[in-house]
Amino acid sequence: MPGWEDELERWLMPFLDRLGHKTRQRMCPLYVAGLIGPGDRKSVQPMAERLVTSNYDQLHHFIADGVWDATPLETELLNQADRLVGGRDAVLVIDDTSLPKKGERSVGVAAQYASALGKTANCQTLVSLTLARGEVPVMVALRLFLPDSWTSDMPRLKRARVPIEHRTPRSKPEIALAEIDRAMAANMRFGCVLADAGYGLSAPFRQGLTERGLAWAVGIPRHQKVYPVDVKLIWPITKVRGKPQKHHVPDILSIGAEQMLASAKWKTVSWRSGTKGRLKARFAALRVRTADGPPQRIWDKGQQHLPGDEVWLIGEQRASGESKYYLANLPATTDLRTLAATIKARWICEQAHQQLKEELGLDHFEGRSWQGLHRHALMTMIAYAFLQHRRLAYAGRKKKNQRASASTNHARRTPCHRRSHPSAAASAMPILPKANP
Repeated sequence: MPGWEDELERWLMPFLDRLGHKTRQRMCPLYVAGLIGPGDRKSVQPMAERLVTSNYDQLHHFIADGVWDATPLETELLNQADRLVGGRDAVLVIDDTSLPKKGERSVGVAAQYASALGKTANCQTLVSLTLARGEVPVMVALRLFLPDSWTSDMPRLKRARVPIEHRTPRSKPEIALAEIDRAMAANMRFGCVLADAGYGLSAPFRQGLTERGLAWAVGIPRHQKVYPVDVKLIWPITKVRGKPQKHHVPDILSIGAEQMLASAKWKTVSWRSGTKGRLKARFAALRVRTADGPPQRIWDKGQQHLPGDEVWLIGEQRASGESKYYLANLPATTDLRTLAATIKARWICEQAHQQLKEELGLDHFEGRSWQGLHRHALMTMIAYAFLQHRRLAYAGRKKKNQRASASTNHARRTPCHRRSHPSAAASAMPILPKANP
């Protein structure tokens, strides 16, 4: 890919305009180019050495200490992502990714579950938002989650220069909703929000999505309580005289998602082609009412949540024997294949996380401050968006050439019976092309 540096400079112009200051406008392309270029280590010093520049101090100052607001660049990233893959058929995937880290001084580092390692480890956790359409993801937000060991230690927060507005405890679902609000304020277009069970088990998160008028499909634990769709609220009948009941109760108790689907009709569904053929699993789906209404004492069963909204309960039985469960507020007319394809679209964020780390050095930042970590993460997302821009441009040129070639060949041939063939242009496109230095 000759000339990618010049193309990068042109593509970055909207970002540079928002930076304003000439030195910052010079450092930003250098930093992004360092992330995209060759080399195993993407921290400031090795990047400066590879760029053959004497600007190490300025590059370090730009990312770690410079006085500039990242918000305009974050907004521009949302705009560019929308141009690339936004639309009604796009999905917004909520997840988090862990950055293993030694020591305890780097902002947000604590012993917590590290998805990258599959176990509890010393790491930082970033809540992520990925906009994707088809098989093209663009990461649009990475925001650090602060565990209790940090939010309860004010000197530690000050030492890491955590902004005042981020020092109060916030759960990952709360962070995700705030980032979704930011994306919506920028008019970023997407059709459905997807999340795994780490977010889906949160009733306030699901309710927050519904309140924002968003379609969603989220993972849930197998024991997540639901009601049959035809549950009714009745006045409880008591045999003991006393105060009259003030609240209705459901006429049937809620049960776990796994139990609800135990007698459902399961069907093998294929949702897309993979590298080894069609991807398929067994699915079942029922309309249910979520058990996330106000808590109410029900007979002698103690406190239970009353019926909430009507949604889809979906079960998945994988070839490995593993079972997964989901809730989705998609229309009642949605067919099983569409439900399955929507749920399984979440996998794209894992690919994006891996590429941001392995190819663009997301986890290579060596500073300790909140500001430095988030600016480095922002630069990796900008670099990733640029590479996806090149990918889509390449795919468009290839498709155009194929059409032109087919048209020329057809003109040269003797007319014959036409047969239609699906285009292979998209599948032939590599996931994320690397720019050669």
